Amino acid sequence: MIAKAIYEVSVTAGEGEPQTFRVELLRDSSSGALTCSVNGEPVTIDALCVEPSVLSLLVGGVSYEAHRIGNGEGSQISIGGETFAAMVRDPRSLRGRRGKGASTVGPKKITAPMPGKVVRVLAPEGTHVEIGEGVIVIEAMKMQNELKSPKAGVVKKVNASEGATVNAGDALAIIE
Repeated sequence: MIAKAIYEVSVTAGEGEPQTFRVELLRDSSSGALTCSVNGEPVTIDALCVEPSVLSLLVGGVSYEAHRIGNGEGSQISIGGETFAAMVRDPRSLRGRRGKGASTVGPKKITAPMPGKVVRVLAPEGTHVEIGEGVIVIEAMKMQNELKSPKAGVVKKVNASEGATVNAGDALAIIE
């Protein structure tokens, strides 16, 4: 089985403008092999965590030691004595963090984290749901993902029916 992760990485060197990269990582669980592409271009990479906040990287045959300074989305990375501001965004975990720390006041949208197909509506309009309760199930890359309610409330509107194709970011339901 192959596990896939996609990140948006913004890097700023010195006082320059941030550069944003789309980083896609694929790991073959049977062999452990890691495949990486940056903005669609394949990059040969091997990474090993040698201690907390320190990575030993082999990128295109060149060795680097990367140190993370600080925690959270706005960390800094030091490589070869040069420090870069770095922000990594993972759309899937960002959705989860927003749900846990966000206010539960007002209507909340459940959005599709990736393109896919709606396979089940677990909570039709008018259904009372608790925080974390499943509302819609979408299928992407032959894997089903249950989208959960970000708050306790009533399903006010369901914007996608079973069998519908959805795009990343589409509002699928509203909880009030």
